[in-house]
Amino acid sequence: MATETGTQAIDRAAQLLVRVVESPRPLGVGELAEGAGLPKSTTSRLVGALERQGLVQRLGDRGRLRPGPVLQRFAHRDDAAANLVELAEPALQILAQLSRETVNLAVPSPLGAEHLAQHDSEHFVGVTNWVGRRVPLHVAANGKVFMAFRAVPVPATLERFTAHTIVRRDALAADLDRIRARGFATAVDELELGLAALAAPVRGAGGEVVAALSVSGPTTRLTPERIEGLAPPLLEQAQALARRLGHHDERGAA
Repeated sequence: MATETGTQAIDRAAQLLVRVVESPRPLGVGELAEGAGLPKSTTSRLVGALERQGLVQRLGDRGRLRPGPVLQRFAHRDDAAANLVELAEPALQILAQLSRETVNLAVPSPLGAEHLAQHDSEHFVGVTNWVGRRVPLHVAANGKVFMAFRAVPVPATLERFTAHTIVRRDALAADLDRIRARGFATAVDELELGLAALAAPVRGAGGEVVAALSVSGPTTRLTPERIEGLAPPLLEQAQALARRLGHHDERGAA
């Protein structure tokens, strides 16, 4: 009986995943449950399991579901012309040439920022391969972008790696307010001492934040003045990528 129940749960989870992947728009848990003929409580439990594995992810405050970072990371194997990594390549190239630092494309996940693509720094100091790595949201510039623009919820536990202290939630809330106001995020000496980064949000066709572009390097080169200088071209390339993804909001940031 336990085996049958486990098999049934796998089948139901797979059914929900297929519905999310094949839907032309993000789905709410309620309509997903109705379409699958399942109780909402069962659907929520199965969606939670899919979400923990990065197969689906929730959008903003309403929690609508779309394919998660694991599926996005491998989507280019089937349709290279239309995937996020392919569309981001011009922006990554421009930012790498301009900054000469490490440039990344990341997507949101409840467990952290998932890095999909990278252009390496021209310098020996600061070269790290982030592709395939997951970085905690609250200590990374791209993670802060995802929290500020509600692509993911704020984690329940907030620990800084370098100081091993709990981050005050009110301080983080103020930081996220500043990010929304200026349109980009920074993280200096947070993920690691001596590491600095700035990141900007990339919106999809529906206006939701689907990715972030970031520039990172050692604090000896990415000084506050240089970060301010790199912010405008970073925002410009994030907006350009958003347009390639079908976002055409004329009011502001990508």
